[in-house]
Amino acid sequence: MSKTVHVILQRDVAKLGKGGEVVKVASGYARNYLLPEGFALSASEGNVARFEHQKKVAGEKAAKTRADAAALATKLGTLELTIARTVGGEGKLYGSVTHKDIEAALKAKGYDIDRKKLSVDNIRSTGSYAVTAKLAPEVSATFKVNVVADAKSAS
Repeated sequence: MSKTVHVILQRDVAKLGKGGEVVKVASGYARNYLLPEGFALSASEGNVARFEHQKKVAGEKAAKTRADAAALATKLGTLELTIARTVGGEGKLYGSVTHKDIEAALKAKGYDIDRKKLSVDNIRSTGSYAVTAKLAPEVSATFKVNVVADAKSAS
């Protein structure tokens, strides 16, 4: 039996390689640790072809997701939301405008963006604020949120 074998790493393994790489390891290491723990597959022709196909499909899916996110980012870049809140003296809000409020305002405009993807400083007074939405790993959009006094509190 050969002392070394080639395996395809299923995920990153410290000091060995990244997921998707074909590496040469000791046969005992592969047989007793990498294969049973699901860290690797034997590098047969069929497994290599299947793994290459999976990488290709994942790459295409990631490219489509990035393209969709870029299109949404373009639309969001021109968006301007207005949120009315009850205010006290000097334009201070009773409470604050939260990520949840901004998410609800976006849903009302037809955009379905999770509040965990929104980034904004604390909004505790009236004014205009820039909100950043992280839509994909490399795609983000910034839009404007205007906080105004509610008609009831203005009197």
